[in-house]
Amino acid sequence: MKIGFIGLGLIGGSIARAIRYFYPGAELVAYSRTRASVEEAVEDGVISRVLNGVDAEFGDCEYIFLCAPVAENVKYLEQLRDVIGADCVITDVGSTKGDIHAHVARLGMETNFIGGHPMAGAEKTGYKNSKRILIENAYYVITPTAQVSGEVVERYREFIASLKALPLVLDYETHDYVTAGISHLPHIIASSLVNLVRDSDTKDGIMRLVAAGGFKDITRIASSSPEMWEQICMTNRENISEILGRYIQSLRVIQGQLDAAKEGAIFELFESSRDYRNSLPEKGSGPIQRIFEIYCDMVDETGGIATLATILASNQINLKNIGIVHSREFIEAVLRIEFYDEKSMKQAAEILRKYRYVIYER
Repeated sequence: MKIGFIGLGLIGGSIARAIRYFYPGAELVAYSRTRASVEEAVEDGVISRVLNGVDAEFGDCEYIFLCAPVAENVKYLEQLRDVIGADCVITDVGSTKGDIHAHVARLGMETNFIGGHPMAGAEKTGYKNSKRILIENAYYVITPTAQVSGEVVERYREFIASLKALPLVLDYETHDYVTAGISHLPHIIASSLVNLVRDSDTKDGIMRLVAAGGFKDITRIASSSPEMWEQICMTNRENISEILGRYIQSLRVIQGQLDAAKEGAIFELFESSRDYRNSLPEKGSGPIQRIFEIYCDMVDETGGIATLATILASNQINLKNIGIVHSREFIEAVLRIEFYDEKSMKQAAEILRKYRYVIYER
């Protein structure tokens, strides 16, 4: 099996690592304008060969992953049109699908294209931060064109499942509508809320000083890449605008209920949202990365944090972040500890409890 990659950042690199792990005999070739990343991938044993451009070398690939920015992927599609074989499947990893499907149709390449969106990511970008398990147990949306045969779609679905991702086949319009609500709008809300607090703060910055706990949790995604999210919003603006309009209207309703002192309506707001939030499935990763964290009671004494960190280190548990929670209106504990994965989080909680630490899991 020969598989090609065009662009090799966080997502592309993670997919390539997974393919290399589960298909050690596969030939993986890659081209990227950032040559250092693909050369590093060759040194890691992930990529077999670096290609110098998008040319006939991609012609006999079974799959080609477009992992460059959206605008560049369109240009690469044009270059691939005249070199790929009849049975080659071209796919992408973008967060919006309508734009690239439109270009595929315009280029007459619908029999060779299956869109893809691995719903996984991280704060850090680039190949150097890629990891094999990034897409493991993460939903991987597949958006085939109407011209791709069912047999080809099923074979690709099985291939994605073999990488331990959770394939979900949707039409691209449904994908863009769904992600507008659960991914794109939340980023806009988080960013606008941060800016609102910034602009509404007291002269001496008290809001900024005490902003922690719940506020930092719901605005965490505002720290994402502005360049990437501008592209996402511009390529899915109609769906986002529709969902945003509904959200603005819901806020007006809530504002009216507050102005009219409708206690029952406000209770219903919190009760219904709590019940729906608690019904969300735990298994599988969505488009917004999950945080693996625990909270711990900690006495203010010299060396307390160092002792805890040493206990975890001696059990080969890596910490992603650790810090004191100063604003604890919604959090019981003093110390917040973040991990890279769920397994490490659960092991840490179990070990620390054996040492009689009081641990809270959220």
